[in-house]
Amino acid sequence: MSSSAPAQAPSPGIVFDTLQAYQRSVALRGGIDLDLFTAIAEGNTSLSAIAKRIRASEKGTRVLCDYLTMIGFLVKQGGEYTLTPDSAAFLNRHSPAYMGSMANFLMSPHVAGMLEDITAVIRHGGALPSDHGALEPEHPMWVEFARSMAPMMQMPADLIAQMFAGSKPIAVLDIAAGHGVYGIAFAKHNPSAKIVGLDWANVLEVAKENAGKAGVADRYSTIAGSAFEVDLGTGYDIVLIPNFLHHFDPATNEKLLRKVHAALAPAGIAITAEFIPNEDRISPHRDAMFSMQMLGTPAGDAYTFSELEKMFRNAGFARSEMRELAPFPQRLVVSNK
Repeated sequence: MSSSAPAQAPSPGIVFDTLQAYQRSVALRGGIDLDLFTAIAEGNTSLSAIAKRIRASEKGTRVLCDYLTMIGFLVKQGGEYTLTPDSAAFLNRHSPAYMGSMANFLMSPHVAGMLEDITAVIRHGGALPSDHGALEPEHPMWVEFARSMAPMMQMPADLIAQMFAGSKPIAVLDIAAGHGVYGIAFAKHNPSAKIVGLDWANVLEVAKENAGKAGVADRYSTIAGSAFEVDLGTGYDIVLIPNFLHHFDPATNEKLLRKVHAALAPAGIAITAEFIPNEDRISPHRDAMFSMQMLGTPAGDAYTFSELEKMFRNAGFARSEMRELAPFPQRLVVSNK
């Protein structure tokens, strides 16, 4: 008589849950838009108090709070709601690490709509020709990106600056600077660093605003235009390439990286921040899942380290290594000229 456990019967639960997963996104967006997390942080923990503070019905507030509890954003005990540590840190508007603004970009009609016709996108292998507009010059979507995503990028930017900013005078080029946070972090950690931010002119206005707020505007200059077309200059000690290569195919990236190689000083390095999956392409999950998001671009992908290393090698770089950015779900490629 066999002692092995019986095989588990198939369950439709994963199908049901996944097809309704959008409810998680809209519930979180609702909580952010209503300032629900801030309301609870201010001491409004009963249903009636929360509903009054966010100016919503008690029924709607109850359903939302219970749902956010079930998916891990709130704790409910004895009819009172409190924030989890993650919600307190990142969703309370009074927190210095507040990230609620990300919803404005990640759930915008343009970003959410990139994969709306997912069947056609998969068959095509990328964004349909009718949806290539996001990569056109000065697309307004990237201004929203710069304003909304800066809080999320502050942590990795500071980590990278702590690793590489040093204290000696350095020249840093920040490609696709967007919000400018990566280059600004170098300027804040190294009083002798001079930063050049490169992006579309409309996006650079956000970077210059942030440089002013950080008190480093006198050491922050800009180059407006396409990184593939403008003169990058020369003599940089560090070139930052944060979250940019995933938009393009390898041949296009190599074209840019040859320009980066030429712009670096003899002992210079390129620092690339990306979602980099392992060679199995299914781990770590957040890095590997980014490839689905990149189906919304004409030819982009979440590249493995071996793929990125080959691009840098073909562009003339001597060697590259990968470094972790824990606890942030991205990795670095550091490439030596």
